[in-house]
Amino acid sequence: MKVNAILPFDHLHAPEEFVTPEAVVEIAQLVEQLGYDGGNVTDHPCPSGKWLDNGGHYAQDPFVMLSFVAAATTTLKLQTGILVLPYRNPFITARSVATLDHFSRGRVVLGMGAGYMKGEYYALGVDFERRNELFDEYLQALKAAFTGEDFSFEGSGYSARNCRIRPTTVQRPHPPLLVGGNAPRAIRRAAELGDGWYPFFTHPTLSATARTFSIASMEELAKGIEYLHNHCEKIGRETPPFVMTGSLSIPGENLSSQGYIDRLGELKELGVIGCCYAVKGDTRAEWSDDARRFAEDVLAKI
Repeated sequence: MKVNAILPFDHLHAPEEFVTPEAVVEIAQLVEQLGYDGGNVTDHPCPSGKWLDNGGHYAQDPFVMLSFVAAATTTLKLQTGILVLPYRNPFITARSVATLDHFSRGRVVLGMGAGYMKGEYYALGVDFERRNELFDEYLQALKAAFTGEDFSFEGSGYSARNCRIRPTTVQRPHPPLLVGGNAPRAIRRAAELGDGWYPFFTHPTLSATARTFSIASMEELAKGIEYLHNHCEKIGRETPPFVMTGSLSIPGENLSSQGYIDRLGELKELGVIGCCYAVKGDTRAEWSDDARRFAEDVLAKI
């Protein structure tokens, strides 16, 4: 079971603790030394103040932060968890991913989602109502760009004509493409276009709309995996995408070390290959202590 650490470089409440080059080096090297498989950063280039003031969070540029992390480590996987794919022209994204994968010697894991913040879509000039259509299109554009050969691609408002991106990714044909989201369309997208499905545990009060699986329990995760496998069978995909969860605990849970070990066992029984642990701590020392405690009490015992 692979376990990533969610990196704290969006913790602006303590800038001297988490938002310095020294903090990036110290935390990234610690996570690698402790045996975590990877480090995750998220993506909010232009969030609204209202959202930030009501429980939202800041985010650094994911490719810049992962480049810092890559320079400080040698084996730690570099995961976007998640990148909102429709926010950027797909070939800008392809260039960033290929550069990072090349210079990190093949350590990128590309977790992607459609996003949900209308205000951020407006700020970036992207049509929120077309986000799913754009996601599907951009995934196909990425795959064309990652070949390293001349490619042409007709997209929505852009046209690549005999273009080439080199050096391309070390990982072939491309880094793992994790499709995030709990909605049936996201699950179908993972089956049709992704290498993996990246679901998120949600708070029970956010249970489901008509278009979204609520994942507030292991039973609901199992239903999502069943839906994924059924769709793979429907479209003729013999090997389903792997599943990696965006978190280890359900919001509101306060698991003990044994509780985390049990949860990892439950996930493994469902065929999940990895998950992400939200390390806790208001200071760098507290964060490091929790990362170390989890590694010693949980990772060392699985």
